[in-house]
Amino acid sequence: MKEKFTSGKEGSTGGEIAAMYFMNWVGIKVDSVHIPYDRHFQVQPEKLVNVRRVESLLNYSFRDPSLLVEALTHGSYMLPEIPGCYQRLEFLGDAVLDHLITIYLYNKYPGMSPGILTDMRSASVNNDCYARSAIKAGLHKHILHASHKLHKDIVYTIENFERLSSESTFGWESETSFPKVLGDVIESLAGAIFVDSGYDKKIVFQSISPLIQPLVTPETIRLHPVRELNEHCQKMHYNLKKPVKSFQNNVATITIEVEANGFTYKHSSTASNKKTALKLACKEVLRSLKESI
Repeated sequence: MKEKFTSGKEGSTGGEIAAMYFMNWVGIKVDSVHIPYDRHFQVQPEKLVNVRRVESLLNYSFRDPSLLVEALTHGSYMLPEIPGCYQRLEFLGDAVLDHLITIYLYNKYPGMSPGILTDMRSASVNNDCYARSAIKAGLHKHILHASHKLHKDIVYTIENFERLSSESTFGWESETSFPKVLGDVIESLAGAIFVDSGYDKKIVFQSISPLIQPLVTPETIRLHPVRELNEHCQKMHYNLKKPVKSFQNNVATITIEVEANGFTYKHSSTASNKKTALKLACKEVLRSLKESI
């Protein structure tokens, strides 16, 4: 029996090659097959994006610059000559980066438990981390969009970036949320490079890794406040009540309440989305619990 091993670029990762050798060894003959990816978009990338500047930031030269345009195009900015918004490339890049960071952490920390590796990956692969990276590299200047609200959100974030960055290296402790598009473009650019390079994950890592430094280490890792509060309450046998949530006038309010040692610890936080409000409320209750010890 002969099977076909589907891969973007032969030899891109040791794991894939090892798997092919193993399958051949057990009698399953495997061929490596390249999947072609044809695009037929009549677009002049240089008129829409500063291609050379972005390529310099990424340390990568696109064979098909229309992929770069697509990776930087928000859904609000759609023109007939634009191949599409970044969502498909973001979907692809998200999976590729998750895989690459997982492999990186696995190889760098051979003695680390799966639980700690999972925590480190979660702290490394999240929108806030990617958003910070995009801002530091200046990629926000190259996003194509036509949304007044998004423009205001990005301007606010840039103006407050120094304060937001000082709150936390990895995002868990940030007092606000970053516009999702800022993190999305890191993933969409990773997806664009992945496709343009012939599905070479090594090239993606070489290009994106410098942008997302520093990566989390066992010394710098911090649990997400929501998880930390849950685990702390379980360990101490505290009664963590179900969060009370509301959303009015585009403002989310979350109330967290914990009964511990005869006292009630309660805090309400507001934010532009429920995820951030929940994180902030849990963070404050955690702080109160720790101070009471």
